[in-house]
Formats: sequence, structure tokens, C-alpha cells
Amino acid sequence: MQLFANPQTLRSEILNLAVSCGLDSPCYTKMLDYTIKLFESQGLGKEYYGYHNITHELEVTYVSLIVLKWKSILNNIREEDFKYLYAAALFHDFDPQKSVDKPHEDNVIRFLTHDQNVRQLCQDANLDIDVIKVLILRTTYPWIGHYKEHAEEQIIECFANSPITKNNQETQDYYMRLGWLLSVIDRVSGYALGDFTKAMDMAKKNAHALAWHPSYIVRRAVGYFEDLLNEEAEMCDTVLRALPKDMRKNFMDTVTGFLNLRQQEIKVQSDYLYENLRLVPKIESMRSRIDVEFQGALFEIFNELPTPLQINRESFVKTVQDPKTILNTLRVGSSDGPIIGFAKGGPLESYSLRAEIVDEHFGKHNTVFLEPIALKMGYWGLQGGSEMRHLFTMQAHSMNYQYLTSFALRDVIQRRIEGNEKAEFVTKFDPERWDYYRIEL
Repeated sequence: MQLFANPQTLRSEILNLAVSCGLDSPCYTKMLDYTIKLFESQGLGKEYYGYHNITHELEVTYVSLIVLKWKSILNNIREEDFKYLYAAALFHDFDPQKSVDKPHEDNVIRFLTHDQNVRQLCQDANLDIDVIKVLILRTTYPWIGHYKEHAEEQIIECFANSPITKNNQETQDYYMRLGWLLSVIDRVSGYALGDFTKAMDMAKKNAHALAWHPSYIVRRAVGYFEDLLNEEAEMCDTVLRALPKDMRKNFMDTVTGFLNLRQQEIKVQSDYLYENLRLVPKIESMRSRIDVEFQGALFEIFNELPTPLQINRESFVKTVQDPKTILNTLRVGSSDGPIIGFAKGGPLESYSLRAEIVDEHFGKHNTVFLEPIALKMGYWGLQGGSEMRHLFTMQAHSMNYQYLTSFALRDVIQRRIEGNEKAEFVTKFDPERWDYYRIEL
């Protein structure tokens, strides 16, 4: 269970912790409220499709304050610098005009430089904005190659502009370490504030936002945590030791959870490659579709989809039972084997899709809508999704539909256009790049 699912709950906890850390001036509350207001006004509230929403921003701030409470283990962070870590945590993804989900540090720095409200808030708190920029630039990830080099160029400029750090190598080193601390908190916080279900939801949102194929989710999560625990072991250990026991446990349970999933994935892929695993697509009868256990099995797989792809969640069982719904499953071993995935859809008119979509065929009853393909983790990348999609297309064609519409990653749609399918974009969505397209059957 997520500890603080509501931004307002997080807000209250942050304010309580801030006061206990000596940050009791009204300017810190104003800073917090301005951040929340700006994120939500730009559509980056908790319902935002990606990982870098207001909840993430507040989680990083909350965990930063928890770590500050344990300042004795942090190599003597000066109390007058608590406000810098607070402000940098609050503003570190301050990219309200984002073109992609992953915040671009250049955009964050540009926004902090030109937003008059931010400048006034920093002035009220007696904060040097160039020091805040340094801490934020140090959260650049990955901290290697051209990412690191580009950030370091800007950091040098900020150090030169700040009277606190100018020509003072010792102070510069100190703030670089404080920025490294924030960088690790940034990557630990969300996974420490909830169970594995929350962690998986975060990973899926991140994958969806970055347009990754679902088959990459677990392997990249494993790489992410291995890098954190091995390459940044010193600071990661410092942060984890500063967290309460239950938060440390949440984080380590997440790490082991992804490692276990990766082992399962490798086993499935090995069986598939050595032809010990047979995947069988099946058109499901109405008799199966009204069975409660069958519905439960499908809903469990449906729940594994990223939240933005869970279409008609509230009426899921009703749509499974609807004779107008086209439904096929993917089973292991035989047509009666365990269900590991499904493809589902129906008349376009049965769906209320995003308001931006204007489909010229809506109301003509000639178009079937295919919901996002659902597969259990571990079975992506084995062509099962493609087999279900092709079977669904055949079913739709036999029912005299002229067109099929659905959502897919932009690159996937483009490949279909360039291939043999009569596909076309209907509506493109940025920054998601998860677009609505049509195929002529």
C-alpha cells in the first residue's frame, strides 16, 4: 500500500517535517503550495499519465526532509543549508511545459531562471538560486557521458555566478555532494514509500511515458537498481540508513521483487526458445465469458496494464459478458491451459475515448475498437500479443467491420504504415507518443 497516495496528505507531512527541521517560515509553505498549484494547473497532478508528476515531486521532498532529520550521519550538512535541499527537492522536476515525461534539466533551469514567482520565493527565503540550480543539475541521470558533461558545464557557470561558491573549491565540493545526495533520494524515494505493487505501477508508468516496449520493464528496473546499489553504493547506503526501518524494507523488497521477476522472465524465455513453451490463442465462447473465475483471471491480467491503458475499468466484467465484445485469450500449452493474456474490444460507439479524438467514423457502426493488449509480465516479446491482435482482426473482419482503431506507440504505428497494413494516424498525442490510429480491414 502506498503510504501517501494523496498530494494533500503529503503536503501536510512535508510541512510538519519542515517545521521540525527549522524551516518554519511562511515562505516555505508558499513555495510548497506554488509548486502544487503549478503542477496541477499544467495537468501534472496525480492523474498525469507519466511518472514525473506532482506526487513524485512531493515524495522526493518528503524523503529529503526525513533524511535531514538524521543529519548526524550525513557528513555534517550545515543546518543553514537545509533550506537548499528542501527547495531543490521541491523544484527538481519543475518542467511544466515538458515535451516528454522525463524532465529536461535545461528546461527546469530555464524555468527557475525566468519565473518571477520562483525568484521572489527564493528571495523571501534568502536562497541563492544558483546554488539551487547546482543541486538540481547534479540530479541529472544517468550521471555519465554527455549528460554529465553538459550538466557540469552549467554547474561551473552557476558556481562562478554565486557569491557563496565563487573561487571556493571546498564549498563547491560540499554542494556537489549535497546534489549527489538529492540525486539518490530522487531515485529511492518513490520505491521506499510503498509496496511492490506501487513500485511496479511506477515502473510501468515510466515505461509507458518513455515509450518502452513492456518487455523492457523488468530488465531495465533490475539494471536501474543494480546501478544504484553498486555504482553509487556509498550515497545509496547513506540514504537508506537515514530512512525508517519500514521504508528501507519497502525499497529492498522492491529490489528483490524485480530480481525475482527477471529470473522468471529468463525461465519463460528459455522455455520458449527451446520449444518447451507453446502459446495458444483462443476465441472465447460466451459460456466461458460469463464464468466468474474466467472473469477474475482476465481482470488480474488487466490490472497489470499501466493505469492510463486500463480502458473502461469500472465496467470490465460487463464488457466481457457483452455479446458485442470481441474477445480472445492467449493460453499456455493448449487451448485449455492457463490464461496469460487477452485481446478485447468492440464497437467504437461503446467507448468514450479522449476528448481530443475526432473519429469521422464514430456513429457509422463500421469500426471496431481494440483495447490495449494485456499480457502477464514475463510473456512480452514472445509474439503472443501479435498473434492475439491478428486473431482479433480476423474476428472483426468476419463481423463485417470495415475499420479497426486502437492506441499504440508512435514508432509501432509508423512501422505498420511502412509495412503491408493499411494503417494511418488519426490523432497524435504529445508528449506521450501513444497515438490513436486506424486500420482498414
